[in-house]
Amino acid sequence: AGPVATRTLALLGADVLRVDAPQLPEDPDAHADTGFGKRSTRLDLGTAADRRTFEELLARADVVVTGYRPGALDRFGLSPEALVDGRPGLIVAQLSAWGAYGPWGDRRGFDSLVQVATGIAATEGIEGIEGAPERPGALPAQALDHGTGYLLAGAVLRALTEQSEQGHSLVLRLALARTAAWLTADRAGERGGMAHGLRGTAYNQPDAWLVETDSGIGRLRHALSPVSFAGGPVNWARPPGCWGTDPARWA
Repeated sequence: AGPVATRTLALLGADVLRVDAPQLPEDPDAHADTGFGKRSTRLDLGTAADRRTFEELLARADVVVTGYRPGALDRFGLSPEALVDGRPGLIVAQLSAWGAYGPWGDRRGFDSLVQVATGIAATEGIEGIEGAPERPGALPAQALDHGTGYLLAGAVLRALTEQSEQGHSLVLRLALARTAAWLTADRAGERGGMAHGLRGTAYNQPDAWLVETDSGIGRLRHALSPVSFAGGPVNWARPPGCWGTDPARWA
């Protein structure tokens, strides 16, 4: 969800720098898909030099998006509350699987697990005896990641407007489980799947949405952003490069 949100903000003109820990490598295909429009660097916040570099980045940032589970960054003094205390006017967006509160608030999670826990896997499953799902299923895309990502991008744009008018910091919290609840709220008990309404439509003919772009990691065939408007950008100005190889500085 975080990479989708920041990819969308990059499309609209934001200078986006993704910061990862050196010991947590990224899946190459995921990076190729979500790295459009961004630069990517690696910093070890446990070292003094990298921490100083991060603080210099933070001093000029308008928005910080975090995708670790709530509390995971607290040991570095990077909770949302600490971030806005140290940088008045900052917008902090915290993404998680289950939300910041409740009994599962400190658990790890990702789209497919949330699909199971919220009943989507049962709805999308193959029907067995007496209507009970014989085998769990899944949505044809990671819709919770993408849906939450676009919600977050919209929330950040709204927050930037409020911040420019009022000057105060804002903390945004979005969770995959909350998005799943919205997606399933009006489909309780419906079999045939949440994607049922798209069958036989142009969405099953992807060529119109696909383009090819040369990049630092090869020629990529990829989907255009669904975010479009008259006079707006059609494609990203910058293709993805190699993960973690950009300088840790703002453009």
